[in-house]
Amino acid sequence: MERRNFVRQAGLAGVFAAGVAPAVVHAQANIRWRLASSFPKSLDTIFGAADVFAKKVGEMTGGKFQISTHAGGELMPAFGVVDAVKEGTVEMAHTAPYYFHGKDETFAIGCAIPFGLNSRQMTAWMLEGNGLKLMREFYKQYNIINFLGGNTGAQMGGWYRKEVKSVADIKGMKMRIGGFAGRVLERMGGVPQNIPGGEIYQALEKGTIDAAEWVGPYDDQKLGFNKVAPNYYYPGWWEGGPQLDFFINTKSFEALTPEYKAIVEAAAAVAHNDMQAKYDARNPPALRQLVQGGTKLFRFPKDVMDAAFKESMAIYSELSAKNPNWKKVYEDYSAFRRDQNLWFRFAEAGFDDFMQAQKL
Repeated sequence: MERRNFVRQAGLAGVFAAGVAPAVVHAQANIRWRLASSFPKSLDTIFGAADVFAKKVGEMTGGKFQISTHAGGELMPAFGVVDAVKEGTVEMAHTAPYYFHGKDETFAIGCAIPFGLNSRQMTAWMLEGNGLKLMREFYKQYNIINFLGGNTGAQMGGWYRKEVKSVADIKGMKMRIGGFAGRVLERMGGVPQNIPGGEIYQALEKGTIDAAEWVGPYDDQKLGFNKVAPNYYYPGWWEGGPQLDFFINTKSFEALTPEYKAIVEAAAAVAHNDMQAKYDARNPPALRQLVQGGTKLFRFPKDVMDAAFKESMAIYSELSAKNPNWKKVYEDYSAFRRDQNLWFRFAEAGFDDFMQAQKL
């Protein structure tokens, strides 16, 4: 059997098991790519997914396919990576798609929208629903093909200089808030600020902003937000399961051999799972340390949650009426969310509610 036909029929796992992978890799050309991240290297979990991906690609190709990873601001501004990939300035990027909702709101659905899917539901929609198909159709406009690049899980609601006792406290509040959620905050009377992760602490410390959200305890502790804002709120209603993506220039990806394409896909899957596992393992001890150090934990008041939900649903209706890209993707997304919530309210929520009430 011809080697390439064997690879296609047996699949990557079968090739490795049969012991022919080294010969297949040996036949490929040496490739060097650059990956531009939107995140600082100090955040080893969220930036780290890029390193995990690059390392796996190198390992699976015997070092013949090397990808250098670059922090936000190193090659270009953190929010300039989509244009860079589109134009072929770099071959790929690792980022949060909702950063680019200003180009088209549909970007946000590929990451997280307020009161959207949780992390497991998001992965299910992407891989077993129509999510990946629909988002790739959308990203074609930007010369991009995407691969899942991690998920943080449900995030916290951020750090506040003053307590938020009702929705009235949102009015006039300047808050660093990522992506699409800023539009909801604005309609609630807040003043959203889109600031890269590496610049948030300074803005909060100087009083340029009144509040800031990033991810959760592990990253937030590293960034030191607890030192300048004592009130920590939950849940991050705008990020129930934010998915990161690897954005690859379509021309660069199509130039790869079928074997290298399969390796890119496999390495992305490893990085995707690795990020969620790290956050789930590292957030609990970090939260404990923050509370022991004086951080005050608060749940958002019900009127804040109700107002945010109402404004979010209104925005989605308005967008569906004027943005065809949004309408196409959101209709499928919302139908999937409805079914997921129907299921999760029983077995998942029932089990979680009981376990979290126990003293173990």
